[in-house]
Amino acid sequence: PRSLPPAATSILKRQKQLRRKNVRFDQVTVYYFARRQGFTSVPSQGGSSLGMAPRHNSVRSYTLCEFAQEQEVNHREILREHLKEEKLHAKKMKLTKNGTVESEEAEGLTLEDISDDDIDVENVEVDDYFFLQPLPTKQRRALLRASGVHRIDAEEKQELRAIRLSREECGCDCRLYCDPEACACSQAGIKCQ
Repeated sequence: PRSLPPAATSILKRQKQLRRKNVRFDQVTVYYFARRQGFTSVPSQGGSSLGMAPRHNSVRSYTLCEFAQEQEVNHREILREHLKEEKLHAKKMKLTKNGTVESEEAEGLTLEDISDDDIDVENVEVDDYFFLQPLPTKQRRALLRASGVHRIDAEEKQELRAIRLSREECGCDCRLYCDPEACACSQAGIKCQ
């Protein structure tokens, strides 16, 4: 008796089998770090950049659903604060006639004077609205102090200013043609800018 050739498996079936092996995530692990003065980033204005401690101080695991809910809550809180700041600014501008008139009442207003009832976060789509905003210098310093940083290194302010100034000057002084002996770019080993 003749032996039959082994049954050939279809290429299409083999592809379907491979597709079933997807990577699936079921947990999110979040590491929390204390705030520190950064020394690693260059904010667009002011000094004292934000950073984090070299080691985390706590860890928390979430399911994907729990993490999404936690993010929603956090984003809503950030949005609430942002809307309160906008409302405070609008009230101050109204009291000072767009900043043209001095007003003691406007000077005395703080975020505590803005009621949560005046803020409508529920009717705002958080994901459409939420994005990271640069923080003003005062707010960064307040965050550092609230995190226990008692002495903010003032030298960073001068270093950051110098870096921002150096970034404004880019390239060389060549005009019309490049003189490699006088060209800063050529001497640095890069194409003339």
